[in-house]
Amino acid sequence: MTAILDGTLSSGGGMGGNDSSRIVSWTAMEHGTAEDYEFLDAAFYAHARSGLVDNLLRILECLRGPTLGYQIDRYDHSLQSATRALGNGEPTDLVVAALLHDVGDAFAPENHSAASAAVLQPYVDERTHWVIAHHGLFQGYYYFHHLGGDRDARERYMDSPHYDACVDFCQNYDQNCFDPKYPNLAVEDFRPLLEEVFSHPSQLPATAHLT
Repeated sequence: MTAILDGTLSSGGGMGGNDSSRIVSWTAMEHGTAEDYEFLDAAFYAHARSGLVDNLLRILECLRGPTLGYQIDRYDHSLQSATRALGNGEPTDLVVAALLHDVGDAFAPENHSAASAAVLQPYVDERTHWVIAHHGLFQGYYYFHHLGGDRDARERYMDSPHYDACVDFCQNYDQNCFDPKYPNLAVEDFRPLLEEVFSHPSQLPATAHLT
């Protein structure tokens, strides 16, 4: 295939985006061609996938710091969640989701469940995505009533095939993961699982971004 280079067609090296010297000739997207966008799409996704796990671990690091009144910080809470899930023989998707279930706190504190789930959605099974997307509401069973809310708000989802899985996640891998004496695994112990999950083909339609 040919690639756009400085406004002309070049046949060298294909369209994979590996040559960082290739650039398109225009400064406004309205002037791009189909060949430009094939090249740019491939270059972006190759770059994004190559650094994804490291980027996610950097975001997870943002949860280090103040305990905010708990006995451990949110980083250790995340490690504990994943350690418990791995120790119980949960599927790899769920172990990785347990590690990342609160990463949304770092950049979307008002809707952290949805944000964390969105990060995972292309790479994990439907059940795992649903559990993480709803875990904040389900976690409310343990404390909403102390703040004047409805601890049974999760019951609006009782008809979901993933209801019990979310109840189980919150019971076993969230509400109980604040123990400073629990022997958490190190984050690097989870890297092979992260690499496995985030190398999966996207679960979203390949053309989802075109609709």
